[in-house]
Amino acid sequence: MCRTLATFPTTCLERAKEFKTRLGIFLHKSELGSDSGSFGKFEWGSKHSKDNRSFSEDVLGWRESFDTLLSSKNGVAAFHAFLKTEFSEENLEFWLACEEFKKIRSAAKLASRAHRIFDEFIRSEAPKEVNIDHETRELTRANLQAATAACFDAAQGKTHTLMEKDSYPRFLKSPAYQHLVAQASAAASSASSCSPAEPSHT
Repeated sequence: MCRTLATFPTTCLERAKEFKTRLGIFLHKSELGSDSGSFGKFEWGSKHSKDNRSFSEDVLGWRESFDTLLSSKNGVAAFHAFLKTEFSEENLEFWLACEEFKKIRSAAKLASRAHRIFDEFIRSEAPKEVNIDHETRELTRANLQAATAACFDAAQGKTHTLMEKDSYPRFLKSPAYQHLVAQASAAASSASSCSPAEPSHT
């Protein structure tokens, strides 16, 4: 247990623990989707939440901007579950695949992975075909002739914009996220009220 938590009254620690437990249950039974496994990657590990305040701020931070949501492992998991209810999870999965693709340093692996991503998300009738225009699709196809880390940039940008302007606002308004916000706000207030008093120097 970190020192900050060690100084909290036991009742406050119990409230923090209860929030995390309720959040986990909610994520598996949420109206975000019937597939309980969709939240499998949504975990409140110690490296993500050292105390009640940090993990509640993570949830509340998702509404600041779409990029803030994407920068949160938990946020991505929750957003992915929401997209599954709209049958549009392929957009996020493609965006994430592109992010991983950019980290590849081997030219051979880059070319191989580029073709797999194209076949899975870009080509017509692909199993997880993303919603992009014909021009962008053909540009991406041409880029595969000499695959580089940037060959999916145009298509990735299109899906990012689509999610940011379309799916993201609906996610923020969804009952499931609003429920999370309510719980996170309560947890933040609890952490604030339970903060140990400053030691007296008199």
